[in-house]
Order: sequence, then C-alpha cells, then structure tokens
Amino acid sequence: MTSNSRNLETRRRNRVRAKLRRVSKGDRPRLSVFRSGRHIYAQVIDDGQGLTLASASSADKEFKAGKGWNVEGASEVGKLIATRAKEAGVSSVVFDRGPYLFHGRVKALAEAARESGLNF
Repeated sequence: MTSNSRNLETRRRNRVRAKLRRVSKGDRPRLSVFRSGRHIYAQVIDDGQGLTLASASSADKEFKAGKGWNVEGASEVGKLIATRAKEAGVSSVVFDRGPYLFHGRVKALAEAARESGLNF
C-alpha cells in the first residue's frame, strides 16, 4: 500500500470509531473486524478497561480449513464470535467495521453474529 492509501484507511477507521464513541457512550463493548486476503478476525473489546473479552478468526484451530477468505467462512466466524461473546457475558455490542465497507465478508460476519444472538 502506498502512504496515501494508508493515510486514507487510517482516516476512515478513525471516523468510524469516533461515530461509535458518540453512539455507544462507553456502555457497550465494541465488535471489531479485521480482514486480510486470507483470513477474517473479530474481537469483542471493552474500551473502558482495555480488555479483549472474546475473539474468533478463520485462523483458529477449530475452524474448518479452507474457508477463511470467502463469505461462508466469514459467517462461520460471526457465529463463533457470537457464542464466545455470550459465554463471556456480552449480549449487546456496537459494530466496528473499521475502514472496510459494509458488504461482502464484513456484512456476512455481522449478519451471522446477529442471527446467533448478538444485539447491535
């Protein structure tokens, strides 16, 4: 990535997080998504304490191999993060899409997490 596109990505990420801070007012944890070319990662983060409450990714050992880069794999990660968040006692989060558009793998992860019981 060139430095200009990296700067634009950082600006998008900061803009999304600033909106999340205004909406959540610090009372709900944040479901943060990171996607690479091969895998997709999700974390439930409590920003007040600076702790990761739950995490899931397509690179986990119990994840089915060969599905990390497509929509099916992202939806499985969404289901997995929802069950792990419930085990940690979290039922309501705010969704942090980061610098990514809400479509494709990011949308599939969010919808699967909603269907599995996370509220956002």
